[in-house]
Amino acid sequence: MGARGRKKGADGEKSRNLLLHIAAEEFSKNGYHETKISTIVKRANVTQPTFYLYFQSKEAIFQELVDIFREQLVAYVQQSLLETGLEKGSIEKEIKQSLMNLFSFFKEQADLTRIGFYMAKESSEIKSQIATQIEQNLRKEQQDGYFRIDVDMQTVADSLVGIIERLTETKLLQNLIEPEDLANEIVRLLLYGMIAN
Repeated sequence: MGARGRKKGADGEKSRNLLLHIAAEEFSKNGYHETKISTIVKRANVTQPTFYLYFQSKEAIFQELVDIFREQLVAYVQQSLLETGLEKGSIEKEIKQSLMNLFSFFKEQADLTRIGFYMAKESSEIKSQIATQIEQNLRKEQQDGYFRIDVDMQTVADSLVGIIERLTETKLLQNLIEPEDLANEIVRLLLYGMIAN
C-alpha cells in the first residue's frame, strides 16, 4: 500500500488495471519517449494524482508492464514441457498446442508483447531467459526419447526463439497469420525439415 495509500477495493483495482491497459496501448503505439502521463490519465478519465497513487512515474508503469509480460511468457514456456511417457503420435500435437497457446497470448496481448519482446531494454534478457527455459525443456524431452540425441538443444532453443521473435513481429502482430497456422508452419519446419520426400 505505501505511505501515500491507495484506493481500496474493486474501484481502486479497476482504476489501476485501466491505467495499465491504456499505458500499454500508448507505449505500444507511440513508443516510450513520446508517451505522456497526461495522455494516459486523460484517456483513463482520472486525475494525475490518481495515477500517482498507483505508480511513482512513467518508468514505473512501463516497468510493471515489462514485468507482467515476462511473468506470463515464462509461465507459457514452463507449461510447454512435454510430459514423460507420451505416445510418439501425440508429440507433434502437443508441440503445436504449446506454440499455438504462446502465439495466442502474443496476439491477445499485442501491446504487452510489443513492449516486452521488442521495446524494453530487458527484451534481450527476456529472450535469453526463455531460450534457457526452452533448452532445459528440450534436454528433458531429449532424455525422454522424443528427439534425436545428436541434436544440440541450445542451438534449437536459440533458433526457436529467433523464429518466434521474427514471425511474431512480421506475421502475427501484422495480422497476416493466425496463431494456429503459425504454430503448424513452425512445427512442420522443425520436425520435418525442408527437403522434399
